Amino acid sequence: MMNLSILIVIPLLTAVGVLAAPKPGQVKVVSLLGALAQLGYSFYLLTRYLAVRASGNTDQMLFQDRHTWFHVPGFLNIDYYVGVDGISISMILLTAVVVFAGMLISWNVEKMVKEFFFLLVLLSIGAYGFFISLDLFAMFFFLEVAVIPKFLLIGIWGSGKKEYSATKLALMLMGGSALVLIGMLALYYATNAGATGHTFDLMQIAHMNIPVDAQYFIFPFLFVGFGVFTAMFPFHTWAPDGHSSAPTAASMFLAGISMKLGGYGCLRVAAYLLPEAAHYYSGYIILLSTIAIIYGAFATLMQKDLKYINAYSSVSHCGFVIFGIGMLTRTSINGAVLQMVSHGLMTALFFGAIGMVYERTHTRMVAQLGGLLKTIPFIMTVFMIAGLCSLGLPGLSGFVAEMTVFSGAWQNPDTFSRTATVLACASIVVTAVYTLRAVGATAMGPIKNKHFFEFGDAGWNEKLASVVLLASILVIGIAPFWINGLISPDTAHIMENVARGAIAK
Repeated sequence: MMNLSILIVIPLLTAVGVLAAPKPGQVKVVSLLGALAQLGYSFYLLTRYLAVRASGNTDQMLFQDRHTWFHVPGFLNIDYYVGVDGISISMILLTAVVVFAGMLISWNVEKMVKEFFFLLVLLSIGAYGFFISLDLFAMFFFLEVAVIPKFLLIGIWGSGKKEYSATKLALMLMGGSALVLIGMLALYYATNAGATGHTFDLMQIAHMNIPVDAQYFIFPFLFVGFGVFTAMFPFHTWAPDGHSSAPTAASMFLAGISMKLGGYGCLRVAAYLLPEAAHYYSGYIILLSTIAIIYGAFATLMQKDLKYINAYSSVSHCGFVIFGIGMLTRTSINGAVLQMVSHGLMTALFFGAIGMVYERTHTRMVAQLGGLLKTIPFIMTVFMIAGLCSLGLPGLSGFVAEMTVFSGAWQNPDTFSRTATVLACASIVVTAVYTLRAVGATAMGPIKNKHFFEFGDAGWNEKLASVVLLASILVIGIAPFWINGLISPDTAHIMENVARGAIAK
């Protein structure tokens, strides 16, 4: 029997080790070993999960574990209740890979080293806890654990308008959290679990018939609240400022992991538990996500800073996640999950490469860069591959994810859905323009600063981090069947609930 709590215990022990380590070098070693342990256990969890499925176990959630957390008779029933399915496993693997790469990229941090790595570890605790929780209150608890470290990482170790960006990010994400909390409490009181009263149990709620009027009221709180975390339009404005000011590892964590908490919550909580409301509001979701995709792409065209380019492109790419969920077909939801994984890997790689460039050139302005492929060939090769993944080059994960979303969206025969699909597809052209322009201006052409000749290429830590992320992108892009086979049975469970909403509608 797998113990999912180990995913939380490993970073907790790592955090204790970081606090106990007396020297900066030891702090880094402890952090890296902890990240390696997370990565190893995540892959072990994958193998055990696949083995149990292969043995014929068709339970929706595996490795479940439940303990009473806070019960007040007739008032509160909060449990520490965990379990995983294929969608959870994919998010856990994404988290482990990005955490490992982020720790490596941060190897050269010199300012307040202990505090920096401690906060990175706290972020991973929040992510793992969120993805394995099957109790809504526990899920909310771990969502909150991941907010404060972001504020401190940006406010202390960031650059540019770091205080403004950190405050804006924290306030907007806490606003999203407040909406989620209201929605979860309303959902809790809309349930009736018999003798035990109300429940936060996600699996129990999924099989209840929540009154339609209650669903219509609760759904916007949950979907918009989680949507804020995934930079859903028009609540996206924290993302560009937050990404641009964050230190490299924090940008990788923020875009690669934290934004996926929102997409996962929109799917697992809002759409899954409130199917009638999901169908009722689907048109609004499709409209907002289509605007995000197109707006994000054109806004990226206007940017001159590499981090802002990647940040605004993330608004566009995360729009595909919400777009796939809003279409409410099994294929589009498969694509939404694939897009969460693909974007998490791709944007972590992109921010990592941008951080490597900035560390050497001390600028992120495209106009001041040029010819870097001649001086730092490994870093710029990584940068170019990340850009090609962003524009959806076949053979990389971005192509698989976006084509799956488009295919699923086209399954809806109505004019509105198909028009939105065409517009979303058209954004690929804009993506190609800004990606190729940024990559070309940075990597190609004459070298604009004689000091660029003095640079050293990527160090061992940067190369290892890049290779891990590149390998993950290629594995999904070249052989997507394995991850599609991992998540597809569980999107079927979600669609069973969503189908109830279609019948009711």
